[in-house]
Amino acid sequence: MIVVTYEECIKECLNCMEQCNLCFDECLKEEDVTMMATCIRLNRECADACAFAAKAMQSNSPFAKEICRLCADICQACGDECAKHNEKHCQDCAEACHRCAKVCREMAAS
Repeated sequence: MIVVTYEECIKECLNCMEQCNLCFDECLKEEDVTMMATCIRLNRECADACAFAAKAMQSNSPFAKEICRLCADICQACGDECAKHNEKHCQDCAEACHRCAKVCREMAAS
């Protein structure tokens, strides 16, 4: 079993939050913003979940594992949605989300 430290997981969460915020901003500039609505919504949810998970780990919350488990689910959903779009910002975000989901799952299981 791979043991993930809080430090590693926090790093992935903060990176994912940054990518989601960038993707959110870039999606709003797309010609067909309506087509990007689900992506935009999930970018917001994911960035907030990642910030919450990082804070929970930083403060050694007794709920950190449960929060990481939820964060992983939200990251997975956001990554799956972003992966449907060809824009570079969406592809970069999908990669960050999927990586964060994996690390958060490992954290929750440890």
